[in-house]
Amino acid sequence: MKQIVEPETGGDPATGRRFVRLSLRKLGRRLGLARGTVRRLLGKAGFSLRVNVKRFTGPPHPDRDRQFRYLRHEREAFQRAGDPVLSVDTKKKELVGEFKNEGRTWRRTAREVNAHDFPQDAQFRAAPYGIYDVTDNCGHVHVGMDGDTPQFAVDSLRYWWHRRGRWQYPHARRLLIEADSGGSNGCRPRLWKYALQRWADEDGLAITVAHYPTGTSKWNPVEHRLFGPISVNWAGEPLDSLDKMLGLIRGTRTQTGLKVTASCTDKHYPLKVKVSKHDFSQLNIRHHATCPSWNYTISPRGP
Repeated sequence: MKQIVEPETGGDPATGRRFVRLSLRKLGRRLGLARGTVRRLLGKAGFSLRVNVKRFTGPPHPDRDRQFRYLRHEREAFQRAGDPVLSVDTKKKELVGEFKNEGRTWRRTAREVNAHDFPQDAQFRAAPYGIYDVTDNCGHVHVGMDGDTPQFAVDSLRYWWHRRGRWQYPHARRLLIEADSGGSNGCRPRLWKYALQRWADEDGLAITVAHYPTGTSKWNPVEHRLFGPISVNWAGEPLDSLDKMLGLIRGTRTQTGLKVTASCTDKHYPLKVKVSKHDFSQLNIRHHATCPSWNYTISPRGP
């Protein structure tokens, strides 16, 4: 068996893990053995079934480490001053209806759901926008029933500020937002910055945004401190209604004391909204000296 397996073997020299490209059926034919016997022999030789592991993020950006150090510096400065530090992103969009949700739950019988995940069978496609308060270990998820646009992202932040933020940080006149470089809150969309300017003017806030380098979204705290626990909490439960989805989000707890609130909106957000060069030039935006395309502050404009 080792002679047959050797040319078809790959592995990781660092961890010692090995895998075979041939199936049990093909190995069994060559050896004249049953598949069960081949499986036992492979197990004794240190082989096992493995899935692909997502690890490679492509060539690192030359300013990646510099940006991470700057992110940490900005976060610590805002926290020392008692100002809010928010980590934001949109969770994976979910079809609301009788659809399978990965995971298992304790039941007497299995829950029957649709055989196919066709969008036309869903009540709507939910876009859960997550806001994680890094200092207070609290999260809020604003569920949209329409497009995941920059305007929706800023409206979610504005909702959090009016319902919770300004009461929790009554003396704060500025805040820090940690966001990915892509998506509705990316560093490129003009509408994202334009909508932030309108929010800054409305509430008199200086809004500093620090983006994570391309390909490093998994380091954004909202991913593993908010979205991870939510996914664990609703694993195996079909999201068959909006109320159930919001209830499972609000019921998310962790041993570290995480508390989560949730809200929803049925507001329509049109796609492909353009911001003219003239309107964009009117923004009161200051790009930082360190990685200016990723770090900027939008301050309120005068009357």
